[in-house]
Amino acid sequence: MACSTLNLLLFEDQANEILLPTDDPRTIHVRKVLRRLPGDGFDVAVVNGPKGKATILDDGTAGLRLSFLWQESIVDDRNPIRLLVGLPRPQTARKILQQAASLGVEAMDFFGTDKGEPSYADSKLWSSGEWRRHLLRGVEQAFSSFLPIVNHNPNLEAALAELSGSCSRFALDVYEAASPLTFADSGLPRTPCRLAVGPERGWSEQERELLRESEFEFRHLGHRVLREETACVVALGILSSGCW
Repeated sequence: MACSTLNLLLFEDQANEILLPTDDPRTIHVRKVLRRLPGDGFDVAVVNGPKGKATILDDGTAGLRLSFLWQESIVDDRNPIRLLVGLPRPQTARKILQQAASLGVEAMDFFGTDKGEPSYADSKLWSSGEWRRHLLRGVEQAFSSFLPIVNHNPNLEAALAELSGSCSRFALDVYEAASPLTFADSGLPRTPCRLAVGPERGWSEQERELLRESEFEFRHLGHRVLREETACVVALGILSSGCW
């Protein structure tokens, strides 16, 4: 399967010059996807830091010798949206991590649910650090450098206890909501927002009551029942419009 071209490559540290090993995925991407040669440049950024340009000084058996020129300004372009997600199966979580990061959410809170499968929390996705690679891929695709914060909670009650401050609060529920989520819900520019998306099997009555007690308003995305990752992308697109 062909690899998609990333709009920039992320690095952990703000170095002036490095040797990127030949087996590093970024080296492979530069050689085989970007097809850059010595003397060529490409866009880079430091994780949660400045953007810049990398220039290939040498391409040898040990890897790519790169020099960097970094911008002085650092702009955190994340949107003030916190996404609460009922813990999905790993393959769904991978999609949500990448797409939500690409859309610029500020934070994601994954939590166990009454109707969900507890074993999802034990997936290697979470224990191996793979989850962070999906954030990196989403942010690289979006030509950004800022990663969302990712939290884990045992249940919805614990996730809601972490919320504070005045903000808009919406929960998706195709069965209980009387009104659709619309662009009007995005509020004034840069208005903080919390979005709760339930698991594939939906909210339990106890979870709905917890959401009401935490002042969440129920909204739907039409009469069709959407997959969890699809609902996340559609809803985030609507709410993010207040930040454009």
